[in-house]
Amino acid sequence: MDREKLIEAVTQEVLTALTMRYDVCESPEAVRNVVANGADRVSFHGEAADVPMDLARYIDHTLLKPEATAADIDKLCSEAREYQFASVCINPTWVKRAATNLRGSEVVTCTVIGFPLGATTTAIKAMEARRALREGAREVDMVLNVGALKSGEFEAVREDIAQVAEAAHEVGGLCKVILETALLTDEEKVVASSLAKDAKADFVKTSTGFGSGGATVYDVALMRETVGPDMGVKASGGVRTLEDVEDMIAAGASRIGASAGVQIVGGDEGDTNGDGY
Repeated sequence: MDREKLIEAVTQEVLTALTMRYDVCESPEAVRNVVANGADRVSFHGEAADVPMDLARYIDHTLLKPEATAADIDKLCSEAREYQFASVCINPTWVKRAATNLRGSEVVTCTVIGFPLGATTTAIKAMEARRALREGAREVDMVLNVGALKSGEFEAVREDIAQVAEAAHEVGGLCKVILETALLTDEEKVVASSLAKDAKADFVKTSTGFGSGGATVYDVALMRETVGPDMGVKASGGVRTLEDVEDMIAAGASRIGASAGVQIVGGDEGDTNGDGY
């Protein structure tokens, strides 16, 4: 079987399993309707995927705006400590400051690698990751090389991920792979998720928040079905309300990237003027 037919067969198998497991239809809108009518019907892990009482520990409190100031980062870290978010996710230039602010807390520092395009070389991504990890980051969210994926250069994509994952694991950190799902077909989402798993990444993640679209329930469910129950799935991009978070967790997300974390855990509608997160 040639590569294209193999990809098509695997994708169809995943989509078929997704439909049978969750009683979903063929569109993102249909999946969202299923979620709205009863989260248990789309719960990948059964009871373990019920929406948790402590949503804060699911959230990466995020600020990736290019105009973010030192004072903004300090405020982000203060909020993260107060609400006990899983991490703060910030640009690499702020890693040292964030790590210092969060010292002594359970909140970790997360940063982005090859952001937001994913088009830097593998060597640069690995170097950027190691520098951030030396400065105090414990989670790195790297952007997939979308162009290489679409060109069929799957080994290059896998190696790109593997080198960043290795850098993170050297210090006991986590590597999340941003797929930028809005740019991918379903087949490409399945292939990208499979490559990330094979490269020993810890999470697959939907979006940068700076692309043409963000997280959808459909994509989260597809990614979860592809990687199985033991790998993380992070929903990010446009997740701004408590309802959004509940939908994503019900579909299989184990982490949420959001700039509206405070509003979400407070039950308020998130800031619609954010950076896409």
